Amino acid sequence: GIMTLNYNIDNGYVEALVRGMKAGILRRSDYNNLTQCETLEDLKLNLQSTDYGNFLANEAGPLSVSIIENKIKEKMVLEFQYLRNQSMEPLATFLDYITYGYMIDNIVLLITGTLRERPITELIPKCHPLGSFEQMEAVHISSTPAELYNAV
Repeated sequence: GIMTLNYNIDNGYVEALVRGMKAGILRRSDYNNLTQCETLEDLKLNLQSTDYGNFLANEAGPLSVSIIENKIKEKMVLEFQYLRNQSMEPLATFLDYITYGYMIDNIVLLITGTLRERPITELIPKCHPLGSFEQMEAVHISSTPAELYNAV
C-alpha cells in the first residue's frame, strides 16, 4: 500500500552508496595479490584493478609508504564527508559523533605540541583530517586555559 511508497525515502541514496562502497572493499584474492608485491610500484599496479585504483593516479614521483597512507586517508575522509553531507537525521548526528573522537585527539595533540613550544605549522599536518575543524588553530593563539576553552 501507501506505506511502501515512502519506504526508505530519507536514507535510500545513502544506503545505496554504502552498499556500493562495501562492494569495493578488497577481497581475500585482492589482498593475496597485494602481499605478493615486491615494490610499492607493484602495489600501485595491483590496486589499479580495484576500486582503489585511482587514488594514486596523480602521484608521479617515487612512492613511499607515507604517500600511500596519506592518499588512502584522504580518500576515506572524502567518502565519509560525502556520506555525511548526504545523510538525514538521525544518521547525520551519528556520523558527527564518529568524528568527535578524532577532534579530541587533534586538540590533545595541539595542546601538547603548544606546551612543548612546537610551531602550529608543524602540528596541523599531524592531525587526523576526520577530526579537523575551523577553530583548531586557535589553540596556538590561546595563552591561558580559559582562553583555550573559549576558543575551542
